[in-house]
Amino acid sequence: MVDVVLFHHALGLTQGVIAFAADLRAGGHVVHTPDLFAGRTFDTLEQGVQHAREIGFGEIIQRGARAVDGLASELVYVGLSLGVLPAQYLAQTRPGARGAIFLHACLPRSEFGSAWPKALPAQIHAMDADPFFVGDGDIEAAKALAGESADVRLFLYPGDEHLFSDRLLAAYDPAAAAVLQRRLLDFLADR
Repeated sequence: MVDVVLFHHALGLTQGVIAFAADLRAGGHVVHTPDLFAGRTFDTLEQGVQHAREIGFGEIIQRGARAVDGLASELVYVGLSLGVLPAQYLAQTRPGARGAIFLHACLPRSEFGSAWPKALPAQIHAMDADPFFVGDGDIEAAKALAGESADVRLFLYPGDEHLFSDRLLAAYDPAAAAVLQRRLLDFLADR
């Protein structure tokens, strides 16, 4: 059992994110779900991303950092799309991380430091034709990160959906999400 911090996607702390957290809890883990949007949720990615821009991406990261202030340092950070911002920041900069999982997004490692933390295991999951993951350069960042550290694994799934792991969205892909869930739970069990 590990303590997990799950950072939500650009739609906010939706029922789909809460259900995802419940799946991790069912695996025996303690899961914290900070609300980076202070209760706001959105129906479209465009609305959510616009809200994040209004807040500022730096502030999104800092809200994530403040959310873990009172928690032990031995955490696994999980980010869903926009939530990868604070998850990756904390994994790279807060000592004690036990692992990181980036779903649907990945930033260049240089965004938060000169090197990936030694022996920090991580997984990156996305669809191979996701227009955001591929079109915004996340796939290159993910491949580079996996290429520089043997502790980082990239998993690409066939398809073009972005938030395919959220079972309450039209983008949900049950087959890919089931494989992702198994890999994620296996990863957590090894921590």
